[in-house]
Amino acid sequence: MQLSNSSTITTILLLGFQNLQSFRICLFLLLLVIYCVSVGANLLIILVVSSSRSLHSPMYIFLTQLSFAYILLASIIAHNMLHNVLHEGSSVSFVGCLIQFYLYIASEGLECFLLAVMSYDRYQAICHHLHYTSVMTFTFCIKAVLLCWVMMFGGVLSLSLPMNQLEFCGSNVIDHFFCDLDPILELSCSDTFLIKLEDMILSAPFAFCPFTVIVVSYVYIIITILKIPSVTGRQKTFSTCSSHLAVVALYYGSLVSIYVFPNTENMKKIIALFNTVVTPLLNPMIYSLRNKDIKEAFKKLRKKMSSAIQII
Repeated sequence: MQLSNSSTITTILLLGFQNLQSFRICLFLLLLVIYCVSVGANLLIILVVSSSRSLHSPMYIFLTQLSFAYILLASIIAHNMLHNVLHEGSSVSFVGCLIQFYLYIASEGLECFLLAVMSYDRYQAICHHLHYTSVMTFTFCIKAVLLCWVMMFGGVLSLSLPMNQLEFCGSNVIDHFFCDLDPILELSCSDTFLIKLEDMILSAPFAFCPFTVIVVSYVYIIITILKIPSVTGRQKTFSTCSSHLAVVALYYGSLVSIYVFPNTENMKKIIALFNTVVTPLLNPMIYSLRNKDIKEAFKKLRKKMSSAIQII
């Protein structure tokens, strides 16, 4: 990564959560357990879906990619965050700070695109179920996943190139537990107007367009569900997309809380903590607890592993 020659900052000090001396050990252990469980649970979903033929369908293909995005999100934040909580502050190299920011927006962007694709999958399954298999083919799913990755890399690259031309010669202190865009730009001595403008422009394909796809898809889904005559039929149909809808609500709810509504710095940290640490934990729980197919596949996988262990 080539940085501006006039950048004098080499180390970034992340203040994180201050004044936690009385219970920082407990918070450290809690966050460590949450991180380990969230990574393990998302890896388990990937393993269960990969090992079960009955789950080789579009929804579960997208779900494995979503789980990978959550693993990436949790992992890039966890190291500095845990060190920050334990020592009431942590330092990271300036290059490492930028890399963490790029990986953070990459995981968030990938999650956003995947949620939009998953909503389209639910739209086809409910509103056009007779043509579902002909539309949502394996080839289409692979192309959709690749498109999500290409758009994510394109967005990160378009933002990283102008950022690497900025001069950073101010304070090296960031009042956060990870490197986000606004705190990084506050350290710059250059004019950051164009970067902020580009960030607003990129929010359209990264956030607004996927959100529009999700909203339109669910409008048609709700209209279709309301046309079903029986209450049981409506409940059964809605249950097929309730897990995805819950994940969408968590994702966009946290984004709106951070970037739209005015909050204090401590409140922003708490919401960011929920978005980067708690949400990756809730995703596998939401999908596994409310999905009979995943439960059955997990039971079969556990039996296979038990049989393999007994043979050994």
